[in-house]
Formats: sequence, C-alpha cells, structure tokens
Amino acid sequence: MAKTYSIAIDGPAGAGKSTIAKRLARELGYRYVDTGAIYRTVAYFLDLWGVSPKDVDGVNRYIDELTIGIEYDGEGLQHMIMNGMDVTADIRTQEISQKASLVSAQPKVREMLLDMQRDVAKTNNVIMDGRDIGTVVLPKADVKIFLTASAEVRARRRTEELTAKGQKANYSQILREIQQRDYQDTHREIAPLKMARDSVKVDTSELDIDQVVAEIKAIAGKKIPL
Repeated sequence: MAKTYSIAIDGPAGAGKSTIAKRLARELGYRYVDTGAIYRTVAYFLDLWGVSPKDVDGVNRYIDELTIGIEYDGEGLQHMIMNGMDVTADIRTQEISQKASLVSAQPKVREMLLDMQRDVAKTNNVIMDGRDIGTVVLPKADVKIFLTASAEVRARRRTEELTAKGQKANYSQILREIQQRDYQDTHREIAPLKMARDSVKVDTSELDIDQVVAEIKAIAGKKIPL
C-alpha cells in the first residue's frame, strides 16, 4: 500500500478550520475530513429524538439507532449522511454546534466515531480538522497545526458570515456562545481541546485566508512532499 500523509488541524470554534482545510485539500489533492460535522450529525440525530446531549443514558440508548456515512461530491465536498438522509445543511446551526460540543464528550459517541475517522486516513491523504485530531484521533499525523484567533475576531467573522447569508446575527450573543463553547471544549473530561506538543500554532486574527494557507503550506512542506 502506498504511503499516505495526514495533516491535522485543531483549534477552537470559529477559527476558520473548515474554510482553511477545504482550501488546502483542494490545492493539495487531499481528502478533507470535517470531524466537527460528524459530531454535529450525532447531535442533530439526538435533537430529533429530544435527547439532551448531557443525558448519558439517553445517548447510550438511542445511539445504536444511528448510522453515519460520509460521501464526497464531484467537487470533493463532504456530505453527512444520517440514516440514509443527507443532513449536511441541517446541521449548520449555532444550536447544533453547541450541542455537538456536549455530545462529543460522551464516551460511547467518541468510541463509535474514532475508528470511522481513522479508517479514512489509512487509505487516503487527508486533511482532518477538529478539536482533538493531533492529540487523540491521529496522534501520529505527519503535520499538526493549531489554528486559533481571539474570541472577538471569531465572533465578528461568524456575525459577518451569517449576515451575508441573510440570517439574523447578534455579535454579543455569538461572542458569548463562542466563549461558552471554548470553555466546554477545553474543560471536558474526555479528549479536551488542547495544543499537541508537536503542533505548530497559527494565529489567524490578523491574517486573511490566502496568508493562512500559505503559512500552513510552508510548515507542511518541511515535513511532507507537497
């Protein structure tokens, strides 16, 4: 089997991980794996059943009814398939984002999804983003990036993104939600968000997308053939 390469991008909510990872995957010809979307799918499924992401017994009882698949369209974009239905658009709400953070702390959920994520990296060159890729999911990733930005910058970007889509967006509320998400992600007992020892920190607060992509390419190019 030919050698495959993996790039792990971790960081807090709203740091631009998905945007940057998609762009890098397209330019490098890698497969992009959005692990946040996988956990959002679980959160969405439980939400439909009215199960709280904090309800351990409820999660354990219903999780066996869930089947998750990942499909890629002609442009290489990831689609989340929940029990045969494409829910890619349905899972992109702030409420589901908050619930995904909570449900990702559930041991049975993490156990269910860990092998699924690793299997993709065994047979493909991948760029995988999330909260614990470099520390837990792919601890031997060839390149590890910790992408971050101030909470204020992340909230402003999110507000502008929602406004551009014609959706209502309150900056103060979004900032509070991001700060809450940061606390949940960094304080959860299982696989908390933290920077891997061999990860390189990239702060995007003052950088545009082109600059971030160029910086990560420069970092990756020292470790793997691009």
